Amino acid sequence: MSKLPTDRRTRRIIAAVTTTFALVTAGVTAAVPAQGDGPAATQLVVDLGTRTGAFRGAAGGALYGLSDEGVPSDNTLEPLRLTTVNQKPPAGAQHPNGDALSVAPSFFRNGGKYIQVNVQDMYAQWTYENAGGVIPCNQVCFDNYMQKLAWVVNQVKNSPYADRIVYVPFNEPDGIWYNTSTGNTAQYQTRMAALMAHWKAAVEYIRANHPGARVMGLNDATFRARNYGDFLTYARDNNVLPDFVSWHQLESGSLNPAGGNYYRTNYRTYRNLEQERGVSPIPININEYGGNRDLTVPGQLIQYVAMFEDTKVDAGGKAYWTAAGLLGGDVVETNKPGGGWWFYKMYADMAGGDTVKVTPPTPTTLDKLEGIAVIDDDRRQARIVAGGGASADFDVVVGGIDGEVFGDKVNVTVSATTWSGQNSDAPPPVVLRDVDLAPENGSLTIPIRGLGVEGDGGHNVDQMSVYEIVLSPGGVGTRQSVDLPWRGSYEAELATVTAGTVQTFGTPSNWNAAATSGTRHVGNLTQSNSAVTFDVNVPKAGAYKLGILYANQTGQPAQQVLTVNGAQARLVDYQATLNFQWRTRKDVVVQLQAGANQIRLAKSHPELGTAVGQATLDRIDLEPAAAGPVTRDYEAERSQTKGDVTYEYDQPKQSEAGFLTLKRGGEAMFTVYAEEDGYYDLEFRHNSPGKPGSVTANIGLDRRAVDGAVLHANPGGGTFWKADRHRLFLSAGVNRVTVEPSGPTPVRLDKVSVTRATSGPRPVQVIEAESAARSGSAAVDNHGYASGGKFVGWIGQGPQNRLTLQVDVDKAGDYMLVVQYANDERKSGHVYNADIISRPLDISVNDGDSKRYWFKNTWSWGNWWARGVPVSLKAGTNTISVYNDPANGAKAQGCPAPCISELDSQWAPNLDRFDIAPIKVG
Repeated sequence: MSKLPTDRRTRRIIAAVTTTFALVTAGVTAAVPAQGDGPAATQLVVDLGTRTGAFRGAAGGALYGLSDEGVPSDNTLEPLRLTTVNQKPPAGAQHPNGDALSVAPSFFRNGGKYIQVNVQDMYAQWTYENAGGVIPCNQVCFDNYMQKLAWVVNQVKNSPYADRIVYVPFNEPDGIWYNTSTGNTAQYQTRMAALMAHWKAAVEYIRANHPGARVMGLNDATFRARNYGDFLTYARDNNVLPDFVSWHQLESGSLNPAGGNYYRTNYRTYRNLEQERGVSPIPININEYGGNRDLTVPGQLIQYVAMFEDTKVDAGGKAYWTAAGLLGGDVVETNKPGGGWWFYKMYADMAGGDTVKVTPPTPTTLDKLEGIAVIDDDRRQARIVAGGGASADFDVVVGGIDGEVFGDKVNVTVSATTWSGQNSDAPPPVVLRDVDLAPENGSLTIPIRGLGVEGDGGHNVDQMSVYEIVLSPGGVGTRQSVDLPWRGSYEAELATVTAGTVQTFGTPSNWNAAATSGTRHVGNLTQSNSAVTFDVNVPKAGAYKLGILYANQTGQPAQQVLTVNGAQARLVDYQATLNFQWRTRKDVVVQLQAGANQIRLAKSHPELGTAVGQATLDRIDLEPAAAGPVTRDYEAERSQTKGDVTYEYDQPKQSEAGFLTLKRGGEAMFTVYAEEDGYYDLEFRHNSPGKPGSVTANIGLDRRAVDGAVLHANPGGGTFWKADRHRLFLSAGVNRVTVEPSGPTPVRLDKVSVTRATSGPRPVQVIEAESAARSGSAAVDNHGYASGGKFVGWIGQGPQNRLTLQVDVDKAGDYMLVVQYANDERKSGHVYNADIISRPLDISVNDGDSKRYWFKNTWSWGNWWARGVPVSLKAGTNTISVYNDPANGAKAQGCPAPCISELDSQWAPNLDRFDIAPIKVG
């Protein structure tokens, strides 16, 4: 493709670099950056004085969002405060993982309320085997189904989770087995009559054999008033009304007010159908929503969630188009958050308040601005999450600000998160503004002006972003200075493309194609002269972090040649991804000169030769490379709390808007992000009056008490706030850090600051797998991307085939065992799903009882990922044995053997390296 004309490549400045936007009130104006445009034409209006009900917060679930115990991790589940997920029945053959009873322990211990079970996923094929071979499902077909239903009911009712499972007897019957979507009236009547008779038989069986059980239906793929009207009439007259009514909102028309499948129209129509038939309102669950273009994209997901929250329905949840165990793609690997995860965390943080009236711009088109807002009287906080739509700029107009709640001044903090690709993690939301303002007539106008990105005109980061606004009492304490670094983004399809193909994905017309930045990427970069050359401009010379958003479906790591201004040639390695549409990010550091530069990614180079494999390119991002470790502050008043906790805003030296007072039984939980596995210094700023030397609060990490990590009293005298520092080993991704009083004395907690430790004690032992003792079939093999070029495989099929590590430690206590592994075992897969398989490891310390951990699929035998697991070691020499004993499967789940899929792997993952580190140092 020829180079674009200069006028198409003019840099676009969305926002000034050092000041991203201003806050404007009626009569009070903060310094307005040089954007020169005044108020945005688009406004989202929030009325804090008009409450619309208790916040429901039930739209964060996912279909097959959980695949195994601990996949995804507890760290990624608890902060999202999930209500429901949709999984397969015990021993279901549709997919190799996701058994409801297998994932139930992790889901419920992290606060989940109920699991939906798709009964028809007992069948192995899509669209489910039809034993009768005709439409509608005949008696032979239905008898076969009832045998499977009886199995499911027997397993569920005898499980510890019987009262928290909801049966979904049929999945998309408007297409599968019954095809009630037909336009032929006679056919419809025949098929609907068969479906209703079968619905009645199935529901009556469930309720007779599992007293108190709940059922969900009709569960059509597309809402049709005809079908649901007839369903309600029949179910009412035959005493088989469901406990939840469900249907799916999948294609882009779900978001289109002018289309035929707009959710808000469907919702109103359904409620009218109930009213016309004298049926009391039944809870609704939209248990599949979103196309591939929506998943993982905060600016798309909020459009669904805002509608679901406004109508107070459950949505559990995001569709299953790709692979299980990722919460719809929002969890990366096992413990890392993507951009979508941070959006759902913003949504979860609204819990405890009342929703208030939100009026977006007149919704006339697909992909529109939406918002959710709550007011919490106990916390004296309001939270607003807004985003989506084609416009980068908009104003949030907040009215009804009560001076009795907020005082004369309001602290306004605005943060943003954006799309990070389908399989690359994202750091916490970026703080764009933090300021105290005085409302006039109870109103503030908050301009949203993007993320401060420069680029080439094609980067739509704003449309893919969501913005969180937190209002708190202001006028007291200190505010953080917001000085964002320069950042630039450049689309591959707008660069100079040589011997490549520009391809379009993720538009409304191909909504089931994965999201792409700018809706296009460059593929087929397979020729010797294939290259993409980016013209970039940077404000000053120096080191820059170059983030390359790419995809690689070759099954092994691939490469491209990177050059900068014709020099600095190097090979860049790309891990494999699930497919060529699934983007992830590779970060490298480059040296750039002030002003214009050329960054080239190519297939070959005269000196380096031809790169291995191939990759598609979506875009590149640039920002100055960090000079040192980044410190992140986590304010206590914005943590997730439970128990006896009060929110206070009156201490002059407090950090930010306020602080917490934790009383006995109270807890503050911070979701702390770590760029990679390793040691971090956590500084707790608190005021804890008490006797000198007394312990006033305990610190926990990932729901484990950390030995020796306590906050001590700071009795009167000196400064009000005291800082206690503790060095802890954190897992890459998110970690749950909790603080709770250990006695009757209250603890005032201001914030937690977290910094990566780069000096001082970092006692990590490294053991290469090939250097450990091997037994049975365990064998050493070679791989160029493994640590040291070697790994150990063929561990499994019983405890005799194992690897045994010898670990010497000075002190008894809790340690983190970080396992570097690879696993690409798969079932054959379905048209939409990869059907990946997790492999388990049984880990035994000093010949004690083993504990089983699952290791998620890594997309390739050449991708080496890490998962940390806690172990308790004694002082001196310890032995840690790792193996896969299939007999431990049922025992590990705490349920009978049938609840473990027969497709569970008999093998452990390939093992590369082990890092062992005490969780606390000092």
